[in-house]
Amino acid sequence: TIKSENIIDNCLNSIDSDINKIIIENSSNKDFIKKIKKKYKNIQCYVTGKNLGMGAGNNFGIKKSNTRYVMILNPDTILKPNTLSQIFQISKDLDFAILSPLNDDQDFPNYKNANELKNKNALLSVDQIDGYSMILDKEQFDNNFFDEKIFMYLENDDLCLRVKKNGKKIYVYEKSLISHLGAKTVDKKYFNELEFSRNWHWNWSKFYFRKKHYGFSKAFTNGFLIFVKSILKSFFFLIINNKFKSKIYYCRASGFLNALFNKSSWYRPRLD
Repeated sequence: TIKSENIIDNCLNSIDSDINKIIIENSSNKDFIKKIKKKYKNIQCYVTGKNLGMGAGNNFGIKKSNTRYVMILNPDTILKPNTLSQIFQISKDLDFAILSPLNDDQDFPNYKNANELKNKNALLSVDQIDGYSMILDKEQFDNNFFDEKIFMYLENDDLCLRVKKNGKKIYVYEKSLISHLGAKTVDKKYFNELEFSRNWHWNWSKFYFRKKHYGFSKAFTNGFLIFVKSILKSFFFLIINNKFKSKIYYCRASGFLNALFNKSSWYRPRLD
């Protein structure tokens, strides 16, 4: 979580109160944690002290867990009454590295490249799933979870690709459903700052991800034209006095350029 006061109650109220939960607040907001601990039971709460990013925040929570399996869940998700019971049942005796419920909105599937329907039991073998909901078998990762160099975007793609390269399994269970509100984790009053951050990190992460898995040439080839267009558009919108769009395209160009020169994903939104 980070600045998630506006949305997290819906998520927590959809989880069986007997389930153990770990909340990682990616800030110094101790008041938020105090309120959560008073309101809900079976909860451990931690503040990181700063915005670590999606992957590093997830790793923080995974290391605090003491079970073999851990479920990553974004605060802008809502479980159905039988989401967990369904997926717990199918997970018994199942060999998997990552397992996820299915997004209940058919227009936005939370997976890519479904390979097969296993034994006609609605268990899809897939290459990739979205990071807002995933159960990990920690024993299959050798303590190598999310790549903390990625602040946001493609950290789940990177994790899934590494899992598949190692010959391990990723499944989505179609009978276990989850709702994802999408981009609602942080309060909408921070819209501008979030847009700047998203545009910066999307281009940084794309270059880093492609370079890591496919080499520098592919990363450069796929990103350079977008970089040039972003520079031109930033100047154009600056000339017509549209400062918001000018900065959007500036952030896109800056994200690419920083990744190109091997700079860290340093940009952070101002959420004061």
